Amino acid sequence: MASSETEKQSASSGADIPAGTAKQAVLEGQEPAPADHEVGAVAQAEASAEPDEEQPPPDGGLLAWLQVLGSFFLFMNTWGIVNSYGVYQTYYQLELLREQTPSQISWVGSVQAFLLLVIGVATGPLFDLGYFYWLLWTGSFLVVLGLMMTSLCIVLGLGFGCLSVPSVAIIGTYFSSKKSFATGVATVGSSIGGVIYTLTFSRLWPRVGFPWATRVVGFLALAGLAVACAVMRVRVLPKSVRRLLEPRAFLELPYSAFTFAQFVGTMGIWVPFYYINSYAIQAAGVDPDFAFYLVAIMNSTSILGRLLPNYFADRLGPFNIMAPAAACSAVLAFAWIGIRSTPGLIVFCLLYGFTSGSFVSLPAPALAALSPSLNVLGARIGMSFSLTGIGILIGNPIGGIILRNTGGSDGYGWVGLQCWAGANIVASSLAVLVARFAKNPKLLGKA
Repeated sequence: MASSETEKQSASSGADIPAGTAKQAVLEGQEPAPADHEVGAVAQAEASAEPDEEQPPPDGGLLAWLQVLGSFFLFMNTWGIVNSYGVYQTYYQLELLREQTPSQISWVGSVQAFLLLVIGVATGPLFDLGYFYWLLWTGSFLVVLGLMMTSLCIVLGLGFGCLSVPSVAIIGTYFSSKKSFATGVATVGSSIGGVIYTLTFSRLWPRVGFPWATRVVGFLALAGLAVACAVMRVRVLPKSVRRLLEPRAFLELPYSAFTFAQFVGTMGIWVPFYYINSYAIQAAGVDPDFAFYLVAIMNSTSILGRLLPNYFADRLGPFNIMAPAAACSAVLAFAWIGIRSTPGLIVFCLLYGFTSGSFVSLPAPALAALSPSLNVLGARIGMSFSLTGIGILIGNPIGGIILRNTGGSDGYGWVGLQCWAGANIVASSLAVLVARFAKNPKLLGKA
């Protein structure tokens, strides 16, 4: 049935798939491409397949780089929108939902990211069965529908989940030796989307109101997703459906420690992205017109924070990069407590955007290093990122409760929120160190 469905979809899409290639493998090489959390949740789609020796990936050429372009726009319109949620959080607190608590408001963005990760894991088998175009078109439709109808929680999150697999898995079928670089270029779309959508919404909502400011974002997403749908083509498909679960992995100290690191880390790492605008306005006295740029500043430096660490991780090992990156993010989260000026917040956003980008760009290659074979890699990444999704789901709402319940006369306890973020990131960095030395006890060894 999977082969029949694949042939029908390939014919209707105009993709050039020679006869007999429907069961060729996606994966080339031994490791998934370095990428961020956005990649990790779906990397199992390419990691579970076996290499095809008869027709290796072209590793370049116009059609191959068009897939990178399409994937770039998918990242831009999934995690790019999630990365821009901070401006919506501030708008809701100041205008639309001012009677609601920050904790209640933050559930909107948390559910977006949760559905992206969890549904992305569940749709992996659909990609394996040949439903690439179904996922691409359905996800694109739901994302645009969610933005146009201002349904920014469930509908938008469902669309994100459908697009998470196509955004990564297709690249592995076109690249082998250049796969890490190609995937890195595609994932930059999430940071650029965070910049563009933050600036678009923050500049438009005072002029045209919330509904139409969001719909303009929807039109931008429509344009980008239309490009993705137009250029993305299936070349080969996996031989078999990947395994969903590998429970024995949790008996291994490196894997369980690293999964715990991701769970607690995501409860803290996103707090500044969600709350920095509100903090700037309410606690630091920053002009609201300028405060909305702070999330864009963080996303801009996150571009380098997603590329440079991956370059060095290939040489030093992902754990040797992740641990100090997480530690630096924790130091900055605690330093945030004493920052009460516009220049100070700008510097904080520049630095935190870079270090947090480093933290979230390496889980996929780290999990690959902890997997004994490609047959279980997909399942291990899926399990780890399902738990990561829970961390994203509850982290910011808990932070919002702390913000409200530890406040003074104004009802806002910013120090409590900042300590919540910093403490979680500290715990994450320590757990990464446990995983690192459990994998390789040598102090100067690659890990």
